[in-house]
Amino acid sequence: MVFKKLRKAFMNSGEDFVEDEYLEIDVNQEKKENKVVVKLFNLNDYEDSNQILNALREGYTIAVIDIRTLKKKDPIELKRAISKIKKTTDALQGTIAGFGENIVVVTPSFAKVEKHMPKKPEEKKSYEDY
Repeated sequence: MVFKKLRKAFMNSGEDFVEDEYLEIDVNQEKKENKVVVKLFNLNDYEDSNQILNALREGYTIAVIDIRTLKKKDPIELKRAISKIKKTTDALQGTIAGFGENIVVVTPSFAKVEKHMPKKPEEKKSYEDY
């Protein structure tokens, strides 16, 4: 109703504007689910990083990467691949973290990896410990 009044005000003639009221639907459009997916990747060589980056750019993928093979084969290529993944992760405002010596986890911006282990509460010492 407000739009009709605005349209009438902007139109030079005082005629009422008749518009078609229908919604066009593209039946060939693929339905994409916006669910979070945790994908496992093996980083066997530098080129495998491209597959990981493509999954991260989709925006709904958390990547768990096993780096063991490339670490044994070529540590320099591993550094290059991790650097490339880290730059893309930073650009996407995501998080990257290593777990142990052979696993790297990369998340998009909506998820965060807690990198610091919570400290265990110190046990109270009894008077016998002194």
